[in-house]
Amino acid sequence: MANTTELLSFYDRDFCLTHYATKLKGVYGGVVAPGAAIWEIYPSFLDARYRDEFHRVFHGGSPASIDLPRSSGEAPRSAFVFATANGVGIIESRGRGGRSVAEEQEHVILLHQATHDVLTGLQNRRRFGEQLQQALAALGEPKSKIALLQIDLDDFKAVNDTLGHGAGDTLLQLAAGRIRDALQDGESAYRYAGDEFAVIQLGREQPAEAERLAGSLVDAFKAPFVINGIPVFVGSSIGIAFGPEHGTDGEQLMKAADIALYAAKTDGRGCARTFNRSMLLLLEQRENLRRSLRTALERGELYLEYQPLIRPPSSVIGFEALLRWRHPDVGVIPPSVFIPIAEADGLMDDIGRWVLEEACRQALTWPSSLTVAVNLSPAQFLGGSLTDTVAQVIDEVGIRPDRLELEITETVLLEKTIDNIDTLNTLNVLGIRISLDDFGTYYSSLSYLKNFPFDTLKIDQYFIADLETDLKSQTIVRSIINLAHGLGISVTAEGVETSAQARWLIKENCDCLQGNFLGRPLGAEATNDFIRRSPLRVVRAMEESNRAV
Repeated sequence: MANTTELLSFYDRDFCLTHYATKLKGVYGGVVAPGAAIWEIYPSFLDARYRDEFHRVFHGGSPASIDLPRSSGEAPRSAFVFATANGVGIIESRGRGGRSVAEEQEHVILLHQATHDVLTGLQNRRRFGEQLQQALAALGEPKSKIALLQIDLDDFKAVNDTLGHGAGDTLLQLAAGRIRDALQDGESAYRYAGDEFAVIQLGREQPAEAERLAGSLVDAFKAPFVINGIPVFVGSSIGIAFGPEHGTDGEQLMKAADIALYAAKTDGRGCARTFNRSMLLLLEQRENLRRSLRTALERGELYLEYQPLIRPPSSVIGFEALLRWRHPDVGVIPPSVFIPIAEADGLMDDIGRWVLEEACRQALTWPSSLTVAVNLSPAQFLGGSLTDTVAQVIDEVGIRPDRLELEITETVLLEKTIDNIDTLNTLNVLGIRISLDDFGTYYSSLSYLKNFPFDTLKIDQYFIADLETDLKSQTIVRSIINLAHGLGISVTAEGVETSAQARWLIKENCDCLQGNFLGRPLGAEATNDFIRRSPLRVVRAMEESNRAV
């Protein structure tokens, strides 16, 4: 609307101005501002001669061309009035007389096509940019704000991939309808791009009203969409920013809302977050880490630590290799921070191969009875070359396959289940042990245990942490141990931090223990030293546990 030559304006059901062409303000001056009454711009509509016709259109009647009064010597003026979803629109004509109603209707159709998204009927990206700039320019009061809500659909890609693009288009149309239904006067919705939408909210008490609207939108997407008889669940994540507080021009405000949207996605999706400066700092830090991570491997900043696996009463049977990153400026960065970045950026194939090769080479320096466990990322299964990589590393390093245990989480089985089970079966045929890590979290489907012969189940430390006092945790852990043994699967308990936990697990015939109580993660040289001294170290720890019984 900033670029149109039309004297165009839109009004809500309270007869208040919501959007207008820049040219209209040039003609009527300061009276043109969001929230202005239609009578302030067109006072003649208060006249009984025009009021009835205007009200007829306002209440859903057909469009009308109304001749406006003019001063002596002034060119003819007319107003084409047409109903909209939220009120009325007016196109004023000056000069040679107004166009016919048919001509004006055709003109409105063309104007609508230029400013609205064809698929959803919402206003389009171009209209969004114009109206955002216009709303920001109209801010006058120091405490006045506009709210921008950026909306992104959660899991939309999965719908396109599984049900087809036709279903995706239908979903976008239904989503647009839910957004439209949640709006009140002074709120306008736009389809920004793909499955991204935006809402501009004017003249409200902020931040309360923006948070209210965001909550309504999140709730609106909790019910399933029914497409071709199939219920589809797609949530919404929302980022909120306020002008001029978070930006005095459209680009600044959109960046702030995008950062808040990213925070909503990171916090679990299906929620709304309001921009704050700390989000920007976190995003900048994350981007710096992302750039650094791309060169961390070649710079030798990645390294492994090894945590012992203990078979009661006192045998060290192997170690789990744990990836670490020592950033030259930041220091040691937790895997929970940098692994998701590596997965998202497609770095896990290279990093995963390095980890596998490094761990296997280290294991060759240990007694031949000891195993090494290596974690696999779900991202390593996506390329289809995992089995070749593992086979090549085993051949190049020269380690026996049965000394290598690969640990996966249930996330691997949730993604492309059939292909991933085939990959695991191939690895199993090579003689490599397969462990299901973090068992008890996620879905813990028993079908996994039936469909694949896991060698080991690792009970998640969540259930071990309160094992001494919580009867529910005791029941769950006992059941997992009995279930696994019934299937011929070994059980490892993670996160053993106290002698009481170790005693309880030993009493319940848990096959293997892992945790700081029995041995913290160690560097390569310290691991070799631990192996030399481990019989005495572990015996002492176990003796302490037994004396406490």
